[in-house]
Amino acid sequence: MKAMILAAGMGERLRPLTSICPKVLVPVINKPVIDRIIQFLTAHKVEKIIINAHHHYQMILDYLKGGNPFGVKVEIRIEKEILGTASGIKNTRDFWGKDPFIVINGDILTDIDLGDVYEFHLRKNNLVTMVLHDFPKYNKVRVDKEMNILSIGPGTDLKGTLAFTGIHVINPEVLSFIPDKKKYKIIDVYKRLINLKKPIRGYIATGHRWIDIGTIADYLRANFYHLPSGNSAVAEQCRIDSSATLKDWAVIGKGASIEQNVLVQRSVLWNDVIIREGTRIIDSVVTSGVIVEKDLVGGVAIR
Repeated sequence: MKAMILAAGMGERLRPLTSICPKVLVPVINKPVIDRIIQFLTAHKVEKIIINAHHHYQMILDYLKGGNPFGVKVEIRIEKEILGTASGIKNTRDFWGKDPFIVINGDILTDIDLGDVYEFHLRKNNLVTMVLHDFPKYNKVRVDKEMNILSIGPGTDLKGTLAFTGIHVINPEVLSFIPDKKKYKIIDVYKRLINLKKPIRGYIATGHRWIDIGTIADYLRANFYHLPSGNSAVAEQCRIDSSATLKDWAVIGKGASIEQNVLVQRSVLWNDVIIREGTRIIDSVVTSGVIVEKDLVGGVAIR
């Protein structure tokens, strides 16, 4: 089984974090998002992965160069200009064979059962399977009792709708419906397929965890939800003074130094951060190498 991770976006909603690195390299519990997505895919028997990249693409190349520890082949496809989700997928057409493949957004973390999704796709003989769930903030996809997708997006009556999780299974035939040499969104392709009465159906996921790392608030929430047992995650080589307090929950990156009487509350510190004596870090993110000398509440500190 093969899969694609969509990672070419600018990450505008997650600024200023994405001003210094691509969204897929932002750490969640001290592990880049890309690691977590690849491990999610390989746990469901994906053997080959391709990633499209544009924003800070060199950082992604450098991170994955010389192989990787995931036990699968990972290829990077650079987009010098952003192609859009549909054209980005079509740009990888030489990567696919005859079998359906999985596409997943590079800014979501989930435990949805991809094996069950793939089996549903094959059993129903779908051209496209969109993985849906009930998430009112994003609900805008309407399906019928047979899971045929009837409408997507603006103009859809929102009552009784579902949200797209950012995971889909696609037959290679779909690539022929994507215009050549034109920036195009995959949702627009799906709307066309709906109009053509093609078998584009929804798989409804339930009982799962799903987080869209779209905003700073979402990013903090993703870290909280992925905490291991206990309220904090502290990486190796940290120096935390005995008078410092980690309250509610905290994520502390490798090599961080937290001085006397510091309070870190509901916050994420990246690697090699220094928090000076008496400082409060609350509901905030401090990126790698930053020295914080005054209180940071509901903010982001970057170099």
